[in-house]
Amino acid sequence: MTDRRRHHDMGGVPETEPVSQAGHSLEPWEKRVDAIKALLSDSKRRLLTTDEMRRGIEDLGADAYERYSYYERWIASVTNNMLEKRVFTVDELGRKMAEIEARQDNKPL
Repeated sequence: MTDRRRHHDMGGVPETEPVSQAGHSLEPWEKRVDAIKALLSDSKRRLLTTDEMRRGIEDLGADAYERYSYYERWIASVTNNMLEKRVFTVDELGRKMAEIEARQDNKPL
């Protein structure tokens, strides 16, 4: 029988390194991602379930899954879920990202 594991299923694979249990400080952007997920999942909005979040992460291609950090996977899943639900469009997202980038480019160093 062939191994039917997907790229995200690494439990029990002997070649993988142990997951560090050490705590670490979150970067400001990671805290924002966590807050966005919490707000979208709250009882008022109900725009994102745990299962949808997990599916979005598991559906990342193997290359993206390996390359992205934990919170990059989260924001990719949130974004894809919101696009699927038509909360915003790709065009709206692109415009907003360009607006934010322009604001940052004009910041004094």
